[in-house]
Amino acid sequence: MCTAITYHTKNHYFGRNLDLEYSYQETVTITPRNYPFPFRQVDEIDTHYAMIGMAYVANQYPLYYDAINEKGLGMAGLNFPGNADYKELDATKQNIAPFEFIPYILSQCATVEEAKKLLANVNLAKINFSEELPVSPLHWIIADKNSAITVESVKEGLKIYENPVGVLTNNPTFDMHLFNLNNYMHLSVEQPSNTFSKDLQLEPYSRGMGALGLPGDLSSVSRFVKATFTKMNAKSDDTESASISQFFHILGSVYQQRGCVHMGEGKYEITIYSSCCNLEKGIYYYTTYENSQITAVDLYKEDLDAKDLISYELIKGQQICMQN
Repeated sequence: MCTAITYHTKNHYFGRNLDLEYSYQETVTITPRNYPFPFRQVDEIDTHYAMIGMAYVANQYPLYYDAINEKGLGMAGLNFPGNADYKELDATKQNIAPFEFIPYILSQCATVEEAKKLLANVNLAKINFSEELPVSPLHWIIADKNSAITVESVKEGLKIYENPVGVLTNNPTFDMHLFNLNNYMHLSVEQPSNTFSKDLQLEPYSRGMGALGLPGDLSSVSRFVKATFTKMNAKSDDTESASISQFFHILGSVYQQRGCVHMGEGKYEITIYSSCCNLEKGIYYYTTYENSQITAVDLYKEDLDAKDLISYELIKGQQICMQN
């Protein structure tokens, strides 16, 4: 399971937690402008926007989990089991495999509005990457500095939702997540007043009681509520350091610790990595489960006109600063 968010200060930020019980040895991967993207059912794109993100590279193809492009558009795929419904090939549409979806959008679109226009002719087709890597049930968040949308291929067709909160988790469908926020409209960052009964003298006995009822479990519904409440009330300075620190704190509010979600056979779901991307500066920041120090890869420090993928292995061991 996963959580993705946006966050705005002076700059605009986009990122996610990847929560799974295993890793594919993913890397921070840069696709330069001239690295050709072959697609199974549509024409290859030879020249495109450069992008940086987290990917598992298989047969020289970057299978992106999340990425941003040089124009400041970000996109992430999150697990959507039971609801994702990919279609048969449609001769009237652009048939895109789910594993191609992030490269297809980020290679061509500079904004959410451009992505919407492209999506009007997209059919997410039931096409596996390989026998070893079958299609994954996903839905996606796409965001720029101005707005965000959620894209879901379900039985009824391709649904595109405006995402006013800039948050996405997993099941259920996005419209149900938004509706569920109505159940928490009473939550507040302020101390509560007594509305229980005018005949009883009730007073707060602790700080933070305005948020009593805020979910704290690790389910996707609860993470959506908690991440939205935390993100929409988060405050930080406009500096890069303060902004990315606050971003990781927001993701930390829905972090998954080893041992709390048992997947059977001694396996536990954990937050394998957390990412934060500066959409303006093209910097991909990340932490891993055992390395809480923030590591960064700068898109613009690479040759973006190159023709080969550029990958950085994750620094996974804990980095400790000894003061004595």
